[in-house]
Amino acid sequence: MRHCITSSLVLLLIFLCFPKNKAHGQEGGYGAAFRLHSWEKHLNLEKNSPYKNLEWRAVGPEQQSSRVETIALHPDDPNTVYMGFGSGNLWKTDNNGTTWKPIFENEATFALGCVAISPSDPDIVWVGTGEVLMARSSYAGLGAYKSTDGGKTWENMGLEDTYHIPRIIIDPEDPDIVYVAAVGHNFTFNEERGIYKSTDGGDTWNKILYISDNTGAIEIAMDPSDSQTLLAVTWERERHAWMNTNTGEGSGIYKTNDGGKSWKRLTNGFPAGENVGRAGIAFAPSNPDIVYAIVDNHEPSEQGNGRTGEIYRSDDKGETWEKTHEGRLETGIGYDFCLVRVAPDNPDEIFVCGQKLIRSTDGGKTFDFVGETIVHILNHDIKALHLDMHELRIDPANSDRLLLGNDGGLYMSYDRGNTWLHFNNIPVGEFYAVYADDNDPYYIYGGTQDNAALYGPGNHDVTKRLTDYGVEDPWEHIYLDRWGGGDSYFTYPDRIDPDKLYYEHQFGELRRKNMKTGETVSIRPRVKEGEPEVKRNWMTPFFLSKYDPSIMYYGGNQLYKSNDRGDTWTVISPDLSTNPGPERQGNIPFGTITTLSESELQQGLIYAGTDDGNIQVTKDDGKSWTRVDNDLPEKWVTHVCASQHDLSRVYATLTGYRDDDFNTYIYVSGDFGRNWKDIASNLPPEPVNILVEDPRSKDILYVGTDLGVYVTNNGGKSWHSLCNNLPTTPVYYMVIQERELDLVAGTHGRSVFVIDIEEIK
Repeated sequence: MRHCITSSLVLLLIFLCFPKNKAHGQEGGYGAAFRLHSWEKHLNLEKNSPYKNLEWRAVGPEQQSSRVETIALHPDDPNTVYMGFGSGNLWKTDNNGTTWKPIFENEATFALGCVAISPSDPDIVWVGTGEVLMARSSYAGLGAYKSTDGGKTWENMGLEDTYHIPRIIIDPEDPDIVYVAAVGHNFTFNEERGIYKSTDGGDTWNKILYISDNTGAIEIAMDPSDSQTLLAVTWERERHAWMNTNTGEGSGIYKTNDGGKSWKRLTNGFPAGENVGRAGIAFAPSNPDIVYAIVDNHEPSEQGNGRTGEIYRSDDKGETWEKTHEGRLETGIGYDFCLVRVAPDNPDEIFVCGQKLIRSTDGGKTFDFVGETIVHILNHDIKALHLDMHELRIDPANSDRLLLGNDGGLYMSYDRGNTWLHFNNIPVGEFYAVYADDNDPYYIYGGTQDNAALYGPGNHDVTKRLTDYGVEDPWEHIYLDRWGGGDSYFTYPDRIDPDKLYYEHQFGELRRKNMKTGETVSIRPRVKEGEPEVKRNWMTPFFLSKYDPSIMYYGGNQLYKSNDRGDTWTVISPDLSTNPGPERQGNIPFGTITTLSESELQQGLIYAGTDDGNIQVTKDDGKSWTRVDNDLPEKWVTHVCASQHDLSRVYATLTGYRDDDFNTYIYVSGDFGRNWKDIASNLPPEPVNILVEDPRSKDILYVGTDLGVYVTNNGGKSWHSLCNNLPTTPVYYMVIQERELDLVAGTHGRSVFVIDIEEIK
């Protein structure tokens, strides 16, 4: 498989060979060549933008941190650490975490799967892109990148269509020999998955282990005593918007003794079959004959099924295996966390990264939970280790030094995990939604991935805080559980009572909190006994009416209305989805409302969009509804926006992300949605998450995509880049603070940014 850095002309020719998407005027939408061409267009728009001198200001927050996917330790300098966030770029410290610098933030992808340093030449650093946990919100990468100067510059080395790279192994003596484990596409089947090998530093690649188009490689490990002996973990899986299957016959462990020329499956004592899921492996550095494997085994047992795991041990380099313990592990193991690590100085001491971190000192027979004395760099109220462990590195030169990456960021221990220092001094929050109030100075509110809901001042400046260490992060949590949060989404203050705030957890668990007393009340709409359960999206939309702050609306698969701040609810719509049949029903709710918009010009005019492509409108506050998506593609509706300037105008954005479709879908209607016009125009094909209308003009629009922000001042006839100094990051939600004319962008990986839009006219 040949790779070289492809020229713009070649990319364009490949791009033009893709079949036309019948639902959209743009070409293609699928595959790495399409995405690379889109990135070139993205860069050209940024370079030629009339607004390239407008700069974004990072406002935080930092204290909550976010999901760390990968950590690499410099082999010669313990003070140098590389750390990659799931969707927050790659960061580096040269002073053992006192300060951090982003070193991979202007590339074609922001999603990190792994980072690896060459043992024989530490200036050579590899990055595998694409998130590893393979969740419903996991972003695809664009292959492997290489730096030969310690992360100052990067070159794309191919494998772009693998999308998710969880592990890269570099030969300890020859930096040109590189192994890559590739999961493949998250939502569609493809053959670009398995184990790849390069013997020329990434100029060319050979696929040396391949099972099937829905079975990728989630792990590869090299024998510390023999670089020709490697173990690889394959994983059969399938994900759709409505279903997640994490097991299959293709899942297992393979071994090579000749550098990948030949492989054999290891089945002597290790689970096999349709109920085997993700696994992780690790050699014992002090005795490489010993190998440990952790597996998400769904084979029915007395303990039942679920997020469970088992540890197996081999004393002959994987030839035979034996389960080390009775029953299941006391920590959740599954598709999103499944790692085992062995202490460098003790082959019987292992750590298991699951929902919690557990340790065994007797070869996996018994386990205990790792100590939880936590010290934070920035003030934080959490007293325990955050949940969901994705990475653990043990310093090979000092086995007491552990570096742990989880959904709460990076934790470092110097006493084998009894106490931890939390490096929560990096603005990498994964925001789902943001809101700005009218205070002076105004405050920003938002919900994050697994780090709860927060609020903080819009006039904050992270860069200024970083020049004066000792200054605390002014953002505060609206709530915290003992583990550090939970997913949160739309978050609003009450406009009349400043002590009241509204926030939600996953699947629509809506709550109202009195910030003065701390009293919290669940106000989620509930059904009466015997009625069908409400289908609620992972990120369930709700809002407080612009006309009366005591009125709230909430979208499940039907729309609910409350006249008393959520104490009681009334259903005001039928099922607004397509009510998808059994072929699109699974273990994830599907056929749910994803976006709601209330007109500022007419009370009772409300639009609703759904995950299965419906858009419906009511002009009489729910008494009657009209479906208005006939001209639109059948895609997930990310946002509907009723115009604040023209009563009959409405905008819609959709995404094909869950079909691995990376096209741009933006539409406007001038007749309440009866007819739609494509206004994607000259935008780079990037999935669109949000559209905001400027309060000064219906012709000025802003869109947030998976790679940045764009603006039009002629109603979508042409677009300009507003990316400027914004890092490559998915912009999930935006609002405009009208008094200050600030555009507030909630990113899913780099916290919140603000830009002054007064000059945009």
